[in-house]
Amino acid sequence: MTFDLEFPGTPLSPDSHFYIERPPIEDLACREILKSGSVTRIKAPKRMGKSSLLAKILDRARKEGFHTINIDFQQTDESIFSSIDRFLRWFCKVIARQLKLEPLLDEFWDEDIGSKVSCTLYFEGYLLEEIETPIVVALNEVNRIFEHPAIAQDFLPLLRSWHEQAKQGTAFEKLRLVVVHSTEIYVPLNLNQSPFNVGLPIKVPLFTLEQVQDLALLYELEWAAGEEGLQRLQPLIETIGGHPYLIQLAFYHLRRETVTLEQLLQEAPTEAGIYSNHLKELWGTLQKEPELAEAYEEIVATPGRVRLESIAAYKLYSMGLIALEGSECICSCELYRLYFGAQLGL
Repeated sequence: MTFDLEFPGTPLSPDSHFYIERPPIEDLACREILKSGSVTRIKAPKRMGKSSLLAKILDRARKEGFHTINIDFQQTDESIFSSIDRFLRWFCKVIARQLKLEPLLDEFWDEDIGSKVSCTLYFEGYLLEEIETPIVVALNEVNRIFEHPAIAQDFLPLLRSWHEQAKQGTAFEKLRLVVVHSTEIYVPLNLNQSPFNVGLPIKVPLFTLEQVQDLALLYELEWAAGEEGLQRLQPLIETIGGHPYLIQLAFYHLRRETVTLEQLLQEAPTEAGIYSNHLKELWGTLQKEPELAEAYEEIVATPGRVRLESIAAYKLYSMGLIALEGSECICSCELYRLYFGAQLGL
């Protein structure tokens, strides 16, 4: 074996043997961060490769001599979202620490002018003043902020205002934002204040059949080569779609020879299959939210498209359980339709 075979599920490093590029998104994103005051928006359901793409972008930024900041809102304590003042002080302190600067918050914070203006002055008069090179700030799992509308309605327009200030030749020219999320924003925002209608939007796509074949060959599954290999891979695609995590998990087990392709496909939607833990995790999430489970039952039971209430649709999309086609939804793959159909007694 010429590579380390790691169990799938964590973001890939920028130089990973198993990273499959999905042109043109990598090139577009890496070129966007070179632009003054840019905003790059990356959207895809969970485990589609957003964090691996982000690692690529930040690696390119570091090679350009930029400073990079990576904030994952999944790691943020719930108490931080108690007020916009506490959130913005936390936000500034995290960035200062990653830049290896003393926070010095009290020198810039003034309750009389408000936390948003204080935060802006802190960036303009301290962080962007102290650091000579551009700073790329990656905000990962921004959908966590959507769950706190009061914070979202203050913080997201603030990001937009910094983007606008960069156009005026201010210190914010040095700031480049990469915003990563797994759902559409479902917090009401004025279109002129939203950071989600400016900059470069990137939607991370599913793997094509050819990209699945490329990955199979990286796993040294020689039977996947050529036209015959594509034909052998077709039933796998028909079952799990081009979902990167599901594909990688299949190839991991096939490379270790713990299962044959035929056995994998037969057992895929059952408790005996390689996707058992993944499916049970999703089922557990649905059981905790009965309204979400009810909405998904309609999706699974309906052969065609279904129109769902928007927040339910966004949550199911975030979980990767549905695909959005305009304002309508369909089940994202046959694996989920079979498994959840059985769980729901359909």
